[in-house]
Amino acid sequence: MPVVKPSPADRTGLAPTRRASSSIRTHAPARSAVSGEVRLPASPKEGWPACPIRGVRAASGAAHDAPDAGLDVRCRTPTCSAKDIHPMSRDRTEPLLPSRRDLLQAAVAAAAAVALPSLSFPFAAQAAPAAQPPMKGADSMISSYVQTKDGVQIFYKDWGPKDAQPIVFHHGWPLSSDDWDAQMLFFVQHGYRVVAHDRRGHGRSSQVSDGHDMDHYAADASAVAEHLNLRNAVHIGHSTGGGEVARYVAKFGQPQGRVAKAVLVSAVPPLMLKTDANPEGLPREVFDGFRKNVADNRAQFFLDVAAGPFYGFNRKDAKAMPGVVQNWWRQGMMGSAKAHYDGIKAFSETDQTEDLKTITVPTLVLHGDDDQIVPIADSALKSSKLLKNGTLKVYKGYPHGMLTTHAEVINPDLLAFVKS
Repeated sequence: MPVVKPSPADRTGLAPTRRASSSIRTHAPARSAVSGEVRLPASPKEGWPACPIRGVRAASGAAHDAPDAGLDVRCRTPTCSAKDIHPMSRDRTEPLLPSRRDLLQAAVAAAAAVALPSLSFPFAAQAAPAAQPPMKGADSMISSYVQTKDGVQIFYKDWGPKDAQPIVFHHGWPLSSDDWDAQMLFFVQHGYRVVAHDRRGHGRSSQVSDGHDMDHYAADASAVAEHLNLRNAVHIGHSTGGGEVARYVAKFGQPQGRVAKAVLVSAVPPLMLKTDANPEGLPREVFDGFRKNVADNRAQFFLDVAAGPFYGFNRKDAKAMPGVVQNWWRQGMMGSAKAHYDGIKAFSETDQTEDLKTITVPTLVLHGDDDQIVPIADSALKSSKLLKNGTLKVYKGYPHGMLTTHAEVINPDLLAFVKS
């Protein structure tokens, strides 16, 4: 997706958080038996205790807390089952042998856990958070994997009542299903079943070498829909995810009778690349620049995109959102550089004119007229005319990432379309 690279003054200056290498053998970080707070070692010399998480929580009858896949830090203690619980830890390294000191620490932690229920702390009442009402559908919130026909593990989230109408979200390049947090929470609170997956090579899905094209993207989305037996679904795609939705609906969802409606938000179809048949498109040099930046310094490039044109933070008087920039960077760096590199061709050179012409279900096309990533003239203004049952809505001054910056406006519009 083309960008206008911001000047140094436009950058936030944020330092990306460090991701632990999966090749480093570590124990789980220590967790306080009283507060539950995770304590990382101050330096490599301090070392890691022998899984106090398992020692404390197992003794109290609670389940072991599996580490977050995004951090890729996991316990290597020989007796610990965390590596068996967490699907992202299957690239096993040899476990470290615990020292005598480690074993003593684990024993002390376990004893403390047994004693904790009978102890009374004067600060406990103040420290305990107030009980919150459960989120609607929280009893059926699932994160899991489905394996595609070519053996790729696709991570997906499935929240809300399983008998409710499904709303399926397809993320953009180079992000993950986490980019739909605001929309998934919004719809699950309105009683819908919400589903989102990480595209192959992105987020928590397998970092495979091949298959980073619209055909495989659509087939992977179909694997999720078939695995969950989703019917009467509304598929919503952002940016590259809009191309994925168009190919999925045309090739799989519509012929299988699984799709009720579709939404293309700031989406790439019909074609971004300038060709003889598409003179309004962007020149190949723009996307060559993307490839060079991904290959040379993907980490800095992702900061520049998020801090600049993606959310319109490079515009005069724009209010910076450092947390949003960090979250974008985090999602991008979770994925594979190979998938991101190959994906540039997928979103820029795939002509989806025929996909759009094939779609007959009601389709809503949403786009901001200040989109610096996917210019509206090359996308929404054309795709809405190719759809047999399409509706176009343009948001004045909104950026490419308007689902985040203007969620309070976009979410109700999506809900109104779903209900219509």
